[in-house]
Parts: sequence; structure tokens; C-alpha cells
Amino acid sequence: MLEAIAVAWLLLFFGDFLSTFLYHVPEHVFGSLHLKTHHSWKKDFRHYAILTFNPQVLLDGILGAFPYLFIAVVLWSFSPIGVISGLLFGQFHVWWRHISVLGWQTSKPVNILCQIFFITTPERHWLHHHKTNLGFGDIFTFFEQPAQMWLRWLRLLRLRFRYSRI
Repeated sequence: MLEAIAVAWLLLFFGDFLSTFLYHVPEHVFGSLHLKTHHSWKKDFRHYAILTFNPQVLLDGILGAFPYLFIAVVLWSFSPIGVISGLLFGQFHVWWRHISVLGWQTSKPVNILCQIFFITTPERHWLHHHKTNLGFGDIFTFFEQPAQMWLRWLRLLRLRFRYSRI
């Protein structure tokens, strides 16, 4: 049982880390797919987290989920139940963090638990929808500060490349 819990946590931690630093933050700097499908001011985000058949939205979701799936393959031999539990919890969290648009608010006890365990709440994720430079980390809030530094560094790198080609 403890092994399954540890594997589920490792999957979520490393999946979130890789997704944040290898896909999400770089996509904010170099890409447009994530910004068009997930941050457009014209969107109501019910479509994103609940059901959609828009190929671009699905592609963005798959690219964001790929690091979790990669880690799942690596950890499968340690605990298939832990991997499945981690993936289910991760998907539940995707749905949960997008419910702010429905007017739902996290209760105070759940909010306190989320702060203790550094879990992103729907309100925190909604902040990311409105201010795309804040609120990084799909599941964990402790990736926020490193993601901010990575975002700034990648933006400087993009500027350097842009001006070095002129």
C-alpha cells in the first residue's frame, strides 16, 4: 500500500515537474497552441477540462499529459496500482482545477489542506488563466517560483535569438 502511494506521488511530482518545465512554460514563450486553446480571452474553459472534440485542444492536453505518461511507463514495474491511482488523481485534478468558471469555490478546510500539501486549487489555476505569467504548476504550487525564473530565462533566450539573427 505504501509503495502504491509513493509511486502515485512520484508520478504526480515528476509528471508535473516535466510538464511545467518542458512543455507548459516553453509553450508560453515559444509556442501558440497552449495560449490559443487554454488562455484565449474568448474561451469559456468548461470546454477545455470537461469535454471537447477540438483537435487543437486535445493536442494541447495530450502534450501536457505526455510527461505524466512517460513517468507512468517508468514507474509501472514498481506499482501498477500506484501508477493508475496517480493518473486518475491527476485527471481528477485537471477537472477540479477548471471548475472556477462554474462559480464553485473551494471550501476553507479543503483550501487549508491544499496549502499544507502545496496543491493547486481551482482559484489559483483561474489566476493563471487571467494572468498567464502566474500560477504555474499543474498540480503543485511549489513549482511556481522556479517556473517564473525559467519563464524569464526563456524569454531572454528568445530575445537573444531574435536579435542575433538580425
